[in-house]
Amino acid sequence: MADSVPSSARDAVLKESTALPEDVPQIRGYDFNQGVDHRALLHSYLTTGFQASSFALAVQEINKMIEKRLEPVDKEEEQQDQQGCPGCTIFLGYTSNLISSGVRETIRYLAQHKMVDVIVTTAGGVEEDLIKCLAPTYLGEFSLPGKELRQRGINRIGNLLVPNDNYCKFEDWLMPILDQMVLEQKTEGTHWTPSKMIHRLGKEINNPDSVYYWAYKNDIPVFSPALTDGSLGDMIYFHTYKNPGLVLDIVEDIRRLNSKAVFAKSTGMIILGGGLVKHHIANANLMRNGADFAVFVNTGQEFDGSDSGARPDEAVSWGKIRIDAKPVKVYADASIVFPLLVAETFAPHASRLTVDKKGD
Repeated sequence: MADSVPSSARDAVLKESTALPEDVPQIRGYDFNQGVDHRALLHSYLTTGFQASSFALAVQEINKMIEKRLEPVDKEEEQQDQQGCPGCTIFLGYTSNLISSGVRETIRYLAQHKMVDVIVTTAGGVEEDLIKCLAPTYLGEFSLPGKELRQRGINRIGNLLVPNDNYCKFEDWLMPILDQMVLEQKTEGTHWTPSKMIHRLGKEINNPDSVYYWAYKNDIPVFSPALTDGSLGDMIYFHTYKNPGLVLDIVEDIRRLNSKAVFAKSTGMIILGGGLVKHHIANANLMRNGADFAVFVNTGQEFDGSDSGARPDEAVSWGKIRIDAKPVKVYADASIVFPLLVAETFAPHASRLTVDKKGD
């Protein structure tokens, strides 16, 4: 039996390290001996590691968007800029489940204070906001049996519960508006698009709890190319039997959305979730050879090749994010992360972001 450790084993276990650069952060978490300071806790995420550090990088990326948005425009540039573009045009996208959840109030805050410039969402992301102005959504459990809920007329969205009566109330509210839209189309030649319809619905709901009321008030365009894919589509379908003829033009909307990216000084994308909203915003930014800033928050994985799960680097390969950008993806539930992101980005800058809008 040998008296010394084999050199091959020693060399493998005790391999010498090369020195890391001096500016590489050291891992250190929050010390609760300092008391409970939530802002300091969130600041400590940068050196915590894993998705905590991704969260902190997302905070930095969004704050870069905000600083760029607030850059002063010289008089000559202002005269040349016919569209009144901010220093950074911020695109916000989100899926319908976030409007169904309490994240709706965070999104409403951004629209209320005109902190974003363009919104893209799904049909559910529109209708669930409007329906909440008519009747509440409730907290349930993920495990509630679908069969029993169906028999009771209760719809489940994760651990949220929506009585089917809510959609009946939505139909009662929406049908006269659809009648008026058809009338205006026939008598005034109104050319309806999904974004114009959402603008109209925001006006009609006339409720400050609504995201789309504030989008209407602040003239923030809301794009939803699949607007018929939800309760809105159900109601439009029913309406065709009563008063046919309504036309929604998605072609006009795609030109309008793409133009928001093409003519922007710089752009930032904040995308919660995946699917249509993620690609629709990213593809618009392809028209300008990519967004300058990007933050994705979702739980999607890339191994199945889906766009929903794709990392930002895949969007770089398509020209949807600029090659010199430093995009961030946070693998997390947006219902946890997004309110905290806003708390560390838009909310602290509220006085600066709204200084020119207080008279609106």
